[in-house]
Amino acid sequence: MDSQVPGCLRLVSPIEGVKTLSDRAAIWNAVHHERGRLVQDLEGIADEQWGAPSLCPGWTVHDVLAHLIDSATTSRLGFLRQMVSARFDFDRANAAGVERHRSSDPGKTLAAFRAAKERTDSPPASLATRLVEAYVHGEDIRRPLGMSSYYPTEHVVTALSYMARTGAGLGGGRERVYGLRLSPSDFDLHIGEGPEVRGSAIALLLAASGRPIHPGEVTGAGAMTLSARA
Repeated sequence: MDSQVPGCLRLVSPIEGVKTLSDRAAIWNAVHHERGRLVQDLEGIADEQWGAPSLCPGWTVHDVLAHLIDSATTSRLGFLRQMVSARFDFDRANAAGVERHRSSDPGKTLAAFRAAKERTDSPPASLATRLVEAYVHGEDIRRPLGMSSYYPTEHVVTALSYMARTGAGLGGGRERVYGLRLSPSDFDLHIGEGPEVRGSAIALLLAASGRPIHPGEVTGAGAMTLSARA
C-alpha cells in the first residue's frame, strides 16, 4: 500500500457551473445500469474464460464477479460484522466475501449477481465508491477478456474525483495522483495541479486505482510518474 502523502487535491473546472455527479438517485441508476450491462457481457463467455486472471492481482474473472456480489449485498451493519470477523483486515474480509459468493458453477454466480443488480446496499462509505466499484471492476473483468465498453463520462469523472481526494487507507488513490494534474480528454475539467496527465476518464480512473493500462492511454509530462506509482 502506498505511503501517506500530506495535502489534498483541488477539483477545478475551467467552465463555470460544471460539476461532477452527486445526486443519490442518479448514482444508483448509473450503478444498476452498469451491473446490468456487465451481466449481459458475461452471459455468453466460454467456460474457460471464467478462470482468466483479472486486473486484480490474484483474482480471476470469476473471483471479481463474486466480489461484486458481496459488495452489492453488504449493508453498513453487515460490513462492520465482516470487518470484525476479519480482524479489521480489508484483504481478509474481501477474500472471505469472494469465497462466500463464488459458486462452483460460474453460471450460478452470474445468476446471483443478476438477482442482486438492483440492490442499494452499501458499506459505510461515500456513494461514489459504488461508481468506482462498478467501473473499475467492470474493466478488471472486461479488459482481460478482450471486451471494450463505453462508460458515461460524467459518472466516471465522479468516481475519478473521489479516488483523487481519498487516501489509500480508505481505498482511494490520492497518493498515486498527488502532485499531478489529471485532465480527462473526454470531459472539460481537471483535477489537481502539477505535470499534466491526459487520457480518457476511464483510463485515468484505472491508473488512479493502480490498474495497468495500455501503452499510450495516458500522455503528458506526468504520465511516466503516474505509471511508476501504479
